[in-house]
Amino acid sequence: MTRDTTIEIQLNGKPRTFDRTHTVTSLLEELDLHPGMVVVELNREILERDRYAATGVSPGDAIEIVHFVGGG
Repeated sequence: MTRDTTIEIQLNGKPRTFDRTHTVTSLLEELDLHPGMVVVELNREILERDRYAATGVSPGDAIEIVHFVGGG
């Protein structure tokens, strides 16, 4: 028996479907984003970076990812 492990979340205001469950860290890895270069808000709560690996992403979660951009 196979289990449906796809999840749908709101990512930066748009629906996105992923093929498997994630932690915040593994979601960032799949999106090719470095955890030190972004701020993650999960369900309207800003997460501290040290919680990314232990925080699971659940179906229906609303995630906002803000990128740091350098320049001069």
